[in-house]
Amino acid sequence: MFYLSNIIFLDMHSPTLENIYVKLSLLDLSNYENLLEVASQERLIQYSPSDITTPEKLKAYVQTAVDGYYHKTTIPFIIYDKQTQAYAGSTRFGLINWKNKVLHVGWTWIGKQFQGTGLNFNMKFLMLQYAFETLAFDKVEFRIDERNIASRKAVEKIGATLEGILRKDTLMLDNFKRSTCCYGILKTEWAEIRQELIKKCS
Repeated sequence: MFYLSNIIFLDMHSPTLENIYVKLSLLDLSNYENLLEVASQERLIQYSPSDITTPEKLKAYVQTAVDGYYHKTTIPFIIYDKQTQAYAGSTRFGLINWKNKVLHVGWTWIGKQFQGTGLNFNMKFLMLQYAFETLAFDKVEFRIDERNIASRKAVEKIGATLEGILRKDTLMLDNFKRSTCCYGILKTEWAEIRQELIKKCS
């Protein structure tokens, strides 16, 4: 289940998104250490070209997100699970194109103990709601490793459409060249998708 969100922001680029299950607040170098334990879990982000397995690598990962935030191309979040009162991971708005009103939702990883609990579903709803209803963007995109069936099913479940596959486009940490599935949701589709998501959880 999920409940509709409260959205708090000091400006358009630093929102806090939350409902009774989850709170998403700005990730930066002042709070990333809350994620050290979760980030160290083995094979947590096996389908990502990033490495967060050590404190140094996690800090560098967060620094990249912070740099993007100050250039207004990303809005990174730290995820707090309100049900267990624990920090669960991170997610991000990225590749933000303010002119064309398109952004990506991704860079998402949560600890294994939070997977399958509905946390990710609630996060995605809050982020889509903010992107379409507050930022008034025209499109939200998701890019997922072709092999990551669980994540692909998750975005399909929330109503995203597979628009194509970029073949062998991203080099992974193990030197494997992955193919990337491109999913999208249009603003014109959001009202219907929103109602369907609410029905699924009522």
